[in-house]
Amino acid sequence: MSNQAKKDQTQELIKETTKNLFFVKGKFDATTQEIADEAGVNRTLINYYFRSRDNLVQIVFEEAQKVEREKSEVIMNSDLPFKQKIAQFIEESLTTSLQYPYLETYIVSQINKGNCQKRDIEDDELQKLYKDIEKEMELGNIETMKPVHFVLNMIALLVFPSAIRPLFMENLNITDEEFDKLIAERKDIILNMLFKK
Repeated sequence: MSNQAKKDQTQELIKETTKNLFFVKGKFDATTQEIADEAGVNRTLINYYFRSRDNLVQIVFEEAQKVEREKSEVIMNSDLPFKQKIAQFIEESLTTSLQYPYLETYIVSQINKGNCQKRDIEDDELQKLYKDIEKEMELGNIETMKPVHFVLNMIALLVFPSAIRPLFMENLNITDEEFDKLIAERKDIILNMLFKK
């Protein structure tokens, strides 16, 4: 293996380890040493490849935001019928929730710290989404409400269980495997709650 390939592999390992600690385990305050230990590398390599923990975290955060933007684009740029678009968005969101249960919680923590630079959705895209929702309400497919409530309901149904995962697991005596199974089952439940037909 060439030196460059080995360097790329090590960088990727460090990034994936950081994502795992932050987005899978919810350990947002993991230190450089903890990241290095988990990755099985020397701590100095993190500074060598990424200059600092903050820089590594910023790179990982930008990749997390990209995942969120790509999910939003499903709704914004697809020509599918409205319910199918929403179903696809729900499916991708649930898949992401299973892969990275703490991703949204981490993004919210970064927004609260003032570290979030870019919105996922532009104003004109949002207005188009609201118009699409209103049209579905006129057709009788969705309960009549302000369109923003439809979006809030959808996001709450998708994100809330993962956001408070440890609390659910503790209080409802649910294992990781059982929780993942519940998340995987949610697509039809959410669609049936959002749409009348």
